[in-house]
Amino acid sequence: MKKIYHEILSAKAENRKLLAVLLDPDKVDMDNLSVLIEKIRTSPATHIFVGGSIVETNKMDELVHFLKNGLSLPIVLFPGNPSQISTFADGILFLSLLSGRNPDYLIEHHVNAVSVLNKSTLEIISTGYILIESGSQTAVERISKTKPLDRNNVEYVCQTAKAGEYLGNKLIYLEAGSGAKLAVPIEMIKVVSKEISVPLIVGGGIRSQQAIQAAFEAGADLVVIGTAFENDLNFFTHD
Repeated sequence: MKKIYHEILSAKAENRKLLAVLLDPDKVDMDNLSVLIEKIRTSPATHIFVGGSIVETNKMDELVHFLKNGLSLPIVLFPGNPSQISTFADGILFLSLLSGRNPDYLIEHHVNAVSVLNKSTLEIISTGYILIESGSQTAVERISKTKPLDRNNVEYVCQTAKAGEYLGNKLIYLEAGSGAKLAVPIEMIKVVSKEISVPLIVGGGIRSQQAIQAAFEAGADLVVIGTAFENDLNFFTHD
């Protein structure tokens, strides 16, 4: 049974908001994982996402192992390419970069991942990934060699999200990018969430609990917090 996606669907139906902490293996201090685990355990996080645009460390499996041993939350891979797949995680966001036209990120990396995924027990969740302009070049833009969609063209973003749903994506992910200057516009979240019927994930450039709440109120079903937590492990204990 596909437990992770089923839980996301159930939460959406019940208007129960979800929160994922995104951990970039290259930025995690492997010598202080116990502190990280404790901070996550006492946070409102419901999911752990692991991955990044570039992952140079070879400790992905070690990190996932440690997280699984220390937490009861589902560990979901958020890979930039097939080399970031750890078969020890619980699931994987099978990301197709709908906002770009680079074939590697629309289908090629997915083809190359099949041989690994076929031998794993990972829950594979098809996800339409849409990069939104955020005021600066992000790692996703640089690595994927694609331009983000205009943050002021809500109609086109909405059409892109709906096209992703029509293609069979089980989730739509609006992403401003890691360390983005500007988060996904609230109005865009509102419009897209009303247009699609599948769960909506929003991440990038979210730096406060107020911003998380604003995204939830606009219609995000799951919000992702990454850089803000990486920079301040006490993020969730601030007023």
